[in-house]
Amino acid sequence: METSVDQYVPSDYLPILIQFAAALGFVIFALSLTHLLGPKRKSDVKNASWESGIESVGDARTPISYKYFMTAILFVLFDVEIIFMYPWAVNFREYGMTYFVPMMIFLTVLLAGFYYELKKGILK
Repeated sequence: METSVDQYVPSDYLPILIQFAAALGFVIFALSLTHLLGPKRKSDVKNASWESGIESVGDARTPISYKYFMTAILFVLFDVEIIFMYPWAVNFREYGMTYFVPMMIFLTVLLAGFYYELKKGILK
């Protein structure tokens, strides 16, 4: 009995390299063309900072509470966890008990992290 192992040669990657080169070439071409053809009139009014038509007031470097960033990071973290759970839930009948125990371990760790987050008062 002879087994066949697929072996990749460098020429197999040629279409990917061509597509990458074409995309990079288009980006360079578009940026160069807009730089060369775009208007070059500069003035104090055009260089001034504006936000929604309202003149800027104050310093943009005001300190922001770290709790805002912690909430955002935790939202992303738990959002990604839901992404891992969705395929399991959709295929639950197919997987059966084979993947039930690992998912319960996963959920236990996830809930332990959520409990820790609540105890630390991050969401307050």
